Amino acid sequence: MLDLPLTFLQRPAAAGTPRPWLLVLMHGVGSNEQDLFSLSSQIPERFHVLSLRAPHRMGPGSHAWFDFSIEPGSGARSINEAQEARSRAVVAQTVEAASAQLGIPPERVVVGGFSQGGIMALSLLLTQPALMQAAMVWHGRLLTQMLPQAAPPDALRGKQMWLSHGTHDNVIPLANAQAIAHHMAPLPVTVTYREFPSAHEIRPSELAATVAWLESLSTTPTAF
Repeated sequence: MLDLPLTFLQRPAAAGTPRPWLLVLMHGVGSNEQDLFSLSSQIPERFHVLSLRAPHRMGPGSHAWFDFSIEPGSGARSINEAQEARSRAVVAQTVEAASAQLGIPPERVVVGGFSQGGIMALSLLLTQPALMQAAMVWHGRLLTQMLPQAAPPDALRGKQMWLSHGTHDNVIPLANAQAIAHHMAPLPVTVTYREFPSAHEIRPSELAATVAWLESLSTTPTAF
């Protein structure tokens, strides 16, 4: 029985799986842990899937990792930095606790999310890479507020990242994904970047490509 700081849903890896992996998922603004958990049946069985609920309640069944506002006209976004930092800290504690309690080392941990959950996954990779082997960022963006806390580039050596976005995303425009790819380019992280003809959503083609990436990640001969 897992004892974690955040509310979660889980789907264990298939019984008898040698060297299972852990996939931690984080939903977007206004959603909850049931959202991405609905994808768990399509995640490879060697993964123990955890879907987390963000700590800030917006309404019934509606949660967020941090509050933000969009400036009229310019579209500039500002975030509640204290909330983001607290959420990132409790996600880090949750990932670390799940890894320890399940006996799955960081070398077999993937942290991912959609929209604001993807933002959290990217921020966690850049600030605390020792917690994971890879990050999975669906339709996210890079928080510049977090960059002063980024780990040294050497700490990212050997890490991997899935980055995908919709070309018609009108919630977090495609330019945000391109900015992430640009930021990651000089870092020692293997980034798989894909664009899909979609809006702010995960269509079957994007999910299938992501699952194929997870499969390759967890079955490479170099995997621990």
